[in-house]
Amino acid sequence: MAERFTGSFTQQEPIPEDAIEAAVAVMRSGRLHRYNTVPGEVAEVALLEQEFAAMMGAKYCLAVASGGYAMSTALRAVGVKPGDRVLTNAFTLAPVPGAIASLGAVPVFVGVTEQLVIDLDDLAAKADQAEVLLLSHMRGHLVNMDALTALCDQHGILVIEDCAHTMGAAWNGKPSGTQGKIGCFSCQTYKHVNAGEGGMLITDDAEVAARAIILSGSYMLYDRHAAAPGPEAFETIRYETPNISGRMDNLRAAILRPQLRRLPEQVARWNERYLMVEAGLHDTTGLTVIKRPEAESIVGSSIQFLLKGWSAPQVEEVIARCALRGVELKWFGRAEPMGFTSRYDAWRYARAEKMPASDAVLAGLIDMRVPLTFSLEDCALIARIIRAEVSAVFQSR
Repeated sequence: MAERFTGSFTQQEPIPEDAIEAAVAVMRSGRLHRYNTVPGEVAEVALLEQEFAAMMGAKYCLAVASGGYAMSTALRAVGVKPGDRVLTNAFTLAPVPGAIASLGAVPVFVGVTEQLVIDLDDLAAKADQAEVLLLSHMRGHLVNMDALTALCDQHGILVIEDCAHTMGAAWNGKPSGTQGKIGCFSCQTYKHVNAGEGGMLITDDAEVAARAIILSGSYMLYDRHAAAPGPEAFETIRYETPNISGRMDNLRAAILRPQLRRLPEQVARWNERYLMVEAGLHDTTGLTVIKRPEAESIVGSSIQFLLKGWSAPQVEEVIARCALRGVELKWFGRAEPMGFTSRYDAWRYARAEKMPASDAVLAGLIDMRVPLTFSLEDCALIARIIRAEVSAVFQSR
């Protein structure tokens, strides 16, 4: 009888007890709004910002309502205006081009390589089309950040990093989110810390930080931020920057602070599971495992592989056969958006030129979550199922 996996690909671990206690304390106080404090009290959100900035080695941090809001705020804070063109990845999720389009700006898509990172050759070819790059570290894959930074510096391109999938990751020891002008993070349920929703941005630029704080809806209460520039940074900005309210609340911050303290331990657990799946997929005929560079310190909360040169019906058959055995795979080559998964030519609000090389990568790109509720034995079983079903379909081609 064929083995079958019976777990859930969307079940997260429970919120830690100390985070639950902190959340209950906030609810008992009734002071959920970040600026609703009593004399001498530092709000949970301000403490979260201070702690995340210290963890990342950044000067400033702002906690907001979502990762998408963090990106749109970052774009506004660096001066992106309606009609401006912004470079971004062709391989990403909809909130990334959505953040650009929400400002009335225009996404310019840059291709993806077989390593699932932004194509630096294509970026160089399009470098004269925009002054800002919203760089998505999609599914936790980091491009050679030294080469990207050099290229962008050469062309005068400002970089904003989308680190929704790379909180806890690094390139050559430098934390993801600290090599661009701004790093944007997500605290949504399927990310590396779980507040249901939420986001943060970090920067070392005082003007950008001040503008982002006013944009987020601080009114004139910016002095209650513990990871913000001094009052002199706000002198002009507070009069000319609109309030586009998107604050994080104290309840979410209370849930997040204990999780951040555990992040290194959680990263190690994710990577154990990732490596177990990866090892089980190696040398599967017809399947290409993504080779990760030595300079990249990963957070293996998901895994991807390629079915290079496979037809759409053959890929669909693999997905269907794995599903029958309890393994949930996502496909980025699907013609129509499904669930969280879509591709650059599906976002019709943004005109996209066809990119045949990227299309060939996406046509065979399979994606799978690796939640911490999986045991190592679960991961080995899942790999065996994928291996068996890919091999069966490959042999029948």
